[in-house]
Amino acid sequence: MVVLLLVMFDSLGSSAVAFEVGRHAAHNPPAGWVETVHRHGQAMEKCVVSQSEIERKTGRYVVTGNIEGARLAREERLAEQGWTTWAAPWHEPHSIVADLTHGLRLGADGPPPGAEDLSADMARLPGRLEPEEMACFRESGRLAAEAMDAAVRALRHGQSEHEIAGLLAHEAERRGMQAIVKLVATDERISLFRHPLPTGRCLERHACPLGPAPGPGLLRHAPGPLWPAERRATPQGGSGRTGRRDTDCRHAPGEGLAAIFRHAVNAYEAAGYPGGWQRHHQGGVAGYEPREYLATRHSTDIVCAGQAYAWNPSIAGAKSEDTILVTDAGHEVLTAIAGWPTLPVAMEGQTLLRPAVLEIL
Repeated sequence: MVVLLLVMFDSLGSSAVAFEVGRHAAHNPPAGWVETVHRHGQAMEKCVVSQSEIERKTGRYVVTGNIEGARLAREERLAEQGWTTWAAPWHEPHSIVADLTHGLRLGADGPPPGAEDLSADMARLPGRLEPEEMACFRESGRLAAEAMDAAVRALRHGQSEHEIAGLLAHEAERRGMQAIVKLVATDERISLFRHPLPTGRCLERHACPLGPAPGPGLLRHAPGPLWPAERRATPQGGSGRTGRRDTDCRHAPGEGLAAIFRHAVNAYEAAGYPGGWQRHHQGGVAGYEPREYLATRHSTDIVCAGQAYAWNPSIAGAKSEDTILVTDAGHEVLTAIAGWPTLPVAMEGQTLLRPAVLEIL
């Protein structure tokens, strides 16, 4: 399903911006999501410039197919929020966007033909959270942690990876969330793959389920350490080293993502895993997509208060991941699981607690 939110600006007269609703948010958009998009649309005025003095057109439109149009209009109360819904027949081509924006300069992050590509600029906008979005992130982070904890504590010998993925889905859905990504590995598969899709392999001793869980629009990432399925003397070194790299993804307002990424790369080498960072991305800004954008050595972005980050350093057999909100007062872990074993990790005079291995009888 493709849903376009089209905003035409009175202040710019001859400009319009079309947002393609992310494939995750489109299936479960929050109340007020379109209003949030309109706010982002207003911010995009700096990215589109009026080219001619033509008759001004203004409006806010939701352009979608007739399969989704009625549901979106009714359940999201679009008319109450000042949106007009245009629902095209699924079986016919349409020119709704072209007709609405005729004579206008169009910028978009999606498929409208002839539009200027503003995807890079627009990807940055959802990463700056408003207070109501922060509150939503906090609540859904708590629920995601609860879902992960409940699913993990239900693990039993002989369960297949598909069954474990089903536990994740069940615990997420019963809390009003969707586990859109369910990565599950057991035993030797844990060390082989960073993105293990579930298989029919059955749990013998260890399991590692992972997955972001969207609630009302925003995606947060629940912790994903290693979970043995029996009590035994479990070495904590792997998760400890991963936790240290996790905290090395230090992010304070004003810090550059490229500098943070370099710290992470250096931490891999210091821990005895040079080049380990190349096996998987290290995370980045979370929001309405699993990552709005990633941190790399070439990043030019700066950390700002009001952003949520999901870092996920990993080595073979261990991964450390949480969703963390950056505020002016410090960092707030949104997906901490109450009662989970932790490891103290020292960094720059601070001691942080990171998830350790949970052992289940």
